[in-house]
Amino acid sequence: MLDELAAGQVTLTTLWLLGVSMGLTACTVTCLPFMGTWALGRASGQKEAFLHTGVFLAGRITTYTLLAALAGAAGLGLAKALGGTWGNVIIGAASIGAGLWLLARPVGRSCATSASGAVPPAPTFSPVHFRRTKRDSLPPLFLGAALSLTPCTPLASLLALAANAGSAAQGASYGLAFGLGAAMTPILVLVPLAGRLGRELRSGREWIARWLTWAAAAVLILLGLRRLWPMFIA
Repeated sequence: MLDELAAGQVTLTTLWLLGVSMGLTACTVTCLPFMGTWALGRASGQKEAFLHTGVFLAGRITTYTLLAALAGAAGLGLAKALGGTWGNVIIGAASIGAGLWLLARPVGRSCATSASGAVPPAPTFSPVHFRRTKRDSLPPLFLGAALSLTPCTPLASLLALAANAGSAAQGASYGLAFGLGAAMTPILVLVPLAGRLGRELRSGREWIARWLTWAAAAVLILLGLRRLWPMFIA
């Protein structure tokens, strides 16, 4: 693959393999702390864990496609700028937002009147079940899109090749092939395992649920602040 790139023989298969090489290595190391913590904090069931993992990867694929299209249309400089300081700002904001989302998703029993007409007791904190909605997929989507801006050699190679292609359409095809390759990652297995671990920890231990959620939120917020920290000391 490297010989093909050096010789200028670029095919979509080559870009896909380049994405696979990143998905199996750097992607897992970089992304698992974010998505693993998210799934652990939510104690995701199998369905939700796979849904959020898929949404996360869709965010990555979309961003790679847009970045490569941008590089093909406007050259390498603008796209590389997104992978520098601004990339860390976006990653930090997405991570902090995911942490705050965990804290802002209250749980409890419904206050509706029962069939017998009796009003049930006042809502109490029952940390085992989140009020899960479709909007809960937004943090994984934003995390996937943001983490695609992490500077790395495969991404730099993609942007350089897209810039040399000289057109947005060709660059987008490069980015799409690269993103589909990067989606071949152990995260597909590890994130659902993290969600299952969260459910096992909470099972029969309601006292630990609140602390697990708060701890996961704190980790995500700290990961985000770590990305933003260089801006404060620059």
